[in-house]
Amino acid sequence: MFNHVGHSLDELVTEEINGNRHYVVGTDKYPSITTILGKNPDKINSINKWKKRIGQEKANKISTRSMRVGSKVHEMVEDYLNNDFDFEDEKDFISMDMFTPLMPILSDNINNIHAQEVCLWSDYLKTAGRVDCVAEYDGKLSIIDFKTSRRPKKREWIADYFQQACAYSIMWEERTGIPITQLVVLITVADDNPQIFLEHRDNWSEHLLGSIKYYYEVYSNGL
Repeated sequence: MFNHVGHSLDELVTEEINGNRHYVVGTDKYPSITTILGKNPDKINSINKWKKRIGQEKANKISTRSMRVGSKVHEMVEDYLNNDFDFEDEKDFISMDMFTPLMPILSDNINNIHAQEVCLWSDYLKTAGRVDCVAEYDGKLSIIDFKTSRRPKKREWIADYFQQACAYSIMWEERTGIPITQLVVLITVADDNPQIFLEHRDNWSEHLLGSIKYYYEVYSNGL
């Protein structure tokens, strides 16, 4: 059984602006951190090369299927950490195959859960988002992000994952006053073992600020 440590955090209203999610914070509308990182030119070029290599139609099918499986696995993780997972009711066998290898990692390493799927924002960063999990990982309070993948990832391929977790860390401290420096990215991989990446927030703060600066300069006419 997972222990939960409650925090009272406000929910935010979201709006779609030019097809991108924004969070309404007072009189401001902050783009989601995933929107900001998705505009990174290196990421866009990588996606475009992939689509060109396999074809647009196949890429669309893979993306749609990956999003569905990813959402379902996230739901399973959330239920499991909430001590509310019912194995007998679960009929999505593809998602279940990806979730099952995560179970011992979650059980052995995560506890004292402070938040799951809560809205966070930062007036300093001018962005917002919904963090997967804030909890102790191996005894240390961490930002924990869950990802799914068809293939194993190399660390150098997932800079945006670390920047996203770094953003949540800064948002969390701004909202609660509690600093978090450990970033944990857990990737469940189809037909392979899960991957665990640990990073320190301070290794990614400058990269994150650069990505945010680029977004606002190119897409929002400056800060």
